[in-house]
Amino acid sequence: MDDELRCTLALHRIPGVGPILYKEFMAHFGSAQETLAAAPTLDTEGRITAKILAHLQAPDWAAVDADIAWAESTGNLIVHIRDPRYPYRLAQIGDPPPILFIRGDVSVLDRPQIAIVGTRNPSPTGRDTARFFARELATAGLVVTSGLAYGIDAIGHEGALEAENGRTVAVVATGLDRVYPSENLALAHRIAERGALVTEYPPGTPTMGANFLRRNRIISGLSLGTLVVEASTRSGSLVTARAASEQGREVFSIPGSIYNPLSRGCHVLIREGAKLVENANDILNEIALAKAATSVRPPATPTPPLDGDYKKVMDCFGYDPLSIDALIEQSGLTPAVVSSMLLVLELRGLLAAQPGGLYTRTT
Repeated sequence: MDDELRCTLALHRIPGVGPILYKEFMAHFGSAQETLAAAPTLDTEGRITAKILAHLQAPDWAAVDADIAWAESTGNLIVHIRDPRYPYRLAQIGDPPPILFIRGDVSVLDRPQIAIVGTRNPSPTGRDTARFFARELATAGLVVTSGLAYGIDAIGHEGALEAENGRTVAVVATGLDRVYPSENLALAHRIAERGALVTEYPPGTPTMGANFLRRNRIISGLSLGTLVVEASTRSGSLVTARAASEQGREVFSIPGSIYNPLSRGCHVLIREGAKLVENANDILNEIALAKAATSVRPPATPTPPLDGDYKKVMDCFGYDPLSIDALIEQSGLTPAVVSSMLLVLELRGLLAAQPGGLYTRTT
């Protein structure tokens, strides 16, 4: 376990050292190790209170050791923000968590993601809509990200898992040594097997209301865009959507009946500029247009190997551009499958769209 991770965990455990103060420490001292090394010389000024200073000078190394012991269990992982495995899109928001606790596949966090959020008490129509969109978007190659809550969150995860090779990420507001709500325990296990559970809170963190609002910025920060399916005007889903907007990500909203109170939050978002969507292609097309701003990590880490039909499509390419029709003919795949794969391959930076509906390899 590297020293920078241990020192970042120590800072992360200090009450009052949130993402903003952590960024200030990094800007001033250069690293978590140097921050703690300088602690004996610091005074209380600015954001550094007497309580924070006392913790800086005597970190809780026992708690750090407990965190590290948790990470040594199979399937568990801790990454700090300077780790190359830290998700690129999340690192670009204004207040990214310095530490992520992860159970599952860390590589899924850098794949193109769409957040699906909404009310905890959806109507039958809302349930069907969320499941349909999650399944369709996962089939198209997007990872579905949500918060493991009752209602639309859980349905979004389930819809993604129904797709062949579907992947999903759950961002939770407790430590990963517990599942809230407990009724979603089996779902959480499935998500860890086909995606990842993520939190900024260390093991042992109980359920606290304020943490649920804080985790919303991570849901939107991991994602290229956020889709809201049924929400009241006071819903936490609107907090997630507005966080997405502030982060420069796309916001999508599904309209509903004017007589349904759970449509009002969605209509508010549409009036504020969210994209009104009626089908999955509305989202896929917008994400394809916006991908250059938020989706591609600079080539510092290797791209995961292609498998199955994705490799079949890429193998069609030589030096010359190809049309969608040519790819359909050469690959033997259906038009719908090829179109969705082209989006994912663009998002991964492996293909580039050219004038006239043509595509070329970028590698």
